[in-house]
Amino acid sequence: MVSIDVALRMAAEAELDLVEVAPNSKPPVAKIMDYGKFKYEAAQKAKEARRNQANTVLKEVRFRLKIDKHDYETKLKRAIGFLSQGDKVKAMILFRGREQSRPEQGVRLLQQFAEDIVEYGSVESSPRIDGRNMVMVIAPVKNKSEAKAELNARRAEEKATRRAEKTVEPEAAAE
Repeated sequence: MVSIDVALRMAAEAELDLVEVAPNSKPPVAKIMDYGKFKYEAAQKAKEARRNQANTVLKEVRFRLKIDKHDYETKLKRAIGFLSQGDKVKAMILFRGREQSRPEQGVRLLQQFAEDIVEYGSVESSPRIDGRNMVMVIAPVKNKSEAKAELNARRAEEKATRRAEKTVEPEAAAE
């Protein structure tokens, strides 16, 4: 710990800058360093943080109350794909005509949907009626950045195996 005057003199002698690193601590922490380099490194850290930050998107899957089994399975696969990519899914049932008088069937269908995708996501908001529709939001188990990192790791692994296969093929042809 030295006074500000002494620290400024030391920085001037070393032809560097006195940079306050932690202004909120008691006493404030300052370092003698090149301020341009410090700013550049801080900007690089911020840029890296922004790149790794991923925005969760709300994807929508729409059903009708009288949905066929195959159609339901297709919608289920679509929702599983969204959840595995780290996106939230908004499951929506569209009611038409007399179907509006049977909301309990819609709740049953959405609960079945939630049970079918329990390993990929959890119910964030339970089924609720919104005009002529019934809506339920499902949050993914993995967040977007984890899903993105996992996807990149899998792609790198596949690329490495393809390269290994290509190097093996020319050797086999030479023999």
